[in-house]
Amino acid sequence: MKSIGLLSLPRPAMQQATAWLVAWPLAMVWLLACLVATWPTASQAQASKQAAPKHGETLNGFDLRGASIPIKAIERGGPPKDGIPAIDEPKFVAATQAGLADADRVLGLVLGGVARAYPMRILNWHEVVNDRFGQRAVTVTFCPLCGTGMAFDGDVAGHTGSRALNFGVSGLLYNSDVLLYDRATQSLWSQILQTAVTGPLKGTRLQALPLTHTSWADWRQRHPATQVLSTQTGFDRNYSHDPYAGYDKVPRLMFDVAHRDDRYPLKEWVLGIELNGTTKAYPFSTLARAVDARGELSDTVAGQVLRIRFDRAHQTAEAFDAQGQALPATMAFWFAWVAFHPKTEVLRGP
Repeated sequence: MKSIGLLSLPRPAMQQATAWLVAWPLAMVWLLACLVATWPTASQAQASKQAAPKHGETLNGFDLRGASIPIKAIERGGPPKDGIPAIDEPKFVAATQAGLADADRVLGLVLGGVARAYPMRILNWHEVVNDRFGQRAVTVTFCPLCGTGMAFDGDVAGHTGSRALNFGVSGLLYNSDVLLYDRATQSLWSQILQTAVTGPLKGTRLQALPLTHTSWADWRQRHPATQVLSTQTGFDRNYSHDPYAGYDKVPRLMFDVAHRDDRYPLKEWVLGIELNGTTKAYPFSTLARAVDARGELSDTVAGQVLRIRFDRAHQTAEAFDAQGQALPATMAFWFAWVAFHPKTEVLRGP
């Protein structure tokens, strides 16, 4: 059989073969250039490796690297992220429809002349309520383990988004206290520190609002027209059942804390206040002996004159400035307050 050379091909076939022989090497050079351009360099591969979180640097899906608190002190509380679901579309009913007993505990908030009560029997199951008073975003939070109810302005300095921050429950704890997270940046926030401890907003502080922790009978008497958070939350929960019943009577903790102080029982109620970097605790057992006949006590903290009001019957305390304006103060178990504020001043009794 005769061999057929390239030159013996008809002219059209020879032109096609020649074009292919020229184009094939060029195509291979182009493909190799693409591979080289997309292949990571050694430095890029190392940077990628360093960017990935190491084991122990993530919990419940949150990146803990660079945290302002010890990573080893951050614990899983049990439920996963959003396992305790925040209430994002709260509904309210009139006081006459609340179905609460006089002794039921509530967190009370007044803004722009509107009073609202957030029953503990609901907050025990949700811990966060993202609410609005007109155009103002407000987040109401409660940590059953620390007894701390705190409300924050949703417009947070340092957040450049067009909307106020919206918070959820991370399922993580620090010093037995709930770590919140904001859904915009996934930063973790310490409730009692009122500060972001991880993420893009780390170091940003929340603006606390005056919140009253008292009985339903007391709040209803003060604010007969109050609105009350409805049990129509969109979640199937037994709000007549208290999952933390008896917890406040047990002299031990479910989770560890970094600092303990034996001057008072672990779960003695205190009113804690922070002014100009100075913190002070007012134990209820001391207030009961120190207040006057009206249940009031005059004091000075960080050079600021204030008045503490204590109601023994309703087991509540609040702080006011010299002009009578309510100040953000927090009712908490003693262990929780002193864990976050080891150098706190403490009211001394008579």
